[in-house]
Amino acid sequence: MEETIFAKTQTTFRTSCDQCGLSSVCLPIAVDPEDLYRLETAVNRGQKFNRGELVFKQRDRFKSCFVVQGGAVKTFIVTEDGEKQVTGFYLPGEMVALDSINTDYYSCSAEALERSSLCEIPLDRFAEHTLRIPGLQHHFFQLMSQEIQKSQRMTVLLNRKTADERLATFLLSLSKRFGRRHMSATQFRLPMTRNDIANHLGLAVETVSRVLTRLQKQKLVQFQGRYCTLTDVNGLTNIAHAVNSPYECRG
Repeated sequence: MEETIFAKTQTTFRTSCDQCGLSSVCLPIAVDPEDLYRLETAVNRGQKFNRGELVFKQRDRFKSCFVVQGGAVKTFIVTEDGEKQVTGFYLPGEMVALDSINTDYYSCSAEALERSSLCEIPLDRFAEHTLRIPGLQHHFFQLMSQEIQKSQRMTVLLNRKTADERLATFLLSLSKRFGRRHMSATQFRLPMTRNDIANHLGLAVETVSRVLTRLQKQKLVQFQGRYCTLTDVNGLTNIAHAVNSPYECRG
């Protein structure tokens, strides 16, 4: 039954930009149809990664950005004292490694949360095409700006929000991001574990479990394993309203 209810939240892996259902939220949104073939020559499409497999590793030499085509990816850093900090989650249509463009090395590691397909964009080839395709460079700068704003708002989230506000904000963020990808905004599968969520939001995993249980008792959300139904979006919004979400700008 779960497979039927949540079937619409699954993304089919595509093989070309003009056929991809994510073109309205990915790079092709900034490209005229006649220039699409040029963009495709700069992209290595549909690279497959198994769950737990690294897409790239922190401190490896930076070569490419990646766009999630299907599945999901998390990014994380390992601090000098060996602690792992989850820095983000990326859904279909979202670009990974934007924060490393102005450096020689990847600033974080990226790991597939489930069987995933990614499109690789080698920076040297992509930079060449931004000079030839009107609007592509501007769109790329917009994505970089959104990534910076997301990072700044994440700092506000961790410094000023309660645990309930953080979880409500996080769930509403996923809702908006799934909705923009023409998936269900109220019924979706969480590709990340509660441990990853806790790490990302600066909470203990016991706190995350306790807050999610409380939200469920308040009939704001409902969980079936990793499948989540937002039963009262307005109620969640009221909880998260104190500070702007750090996820609002992510496309």
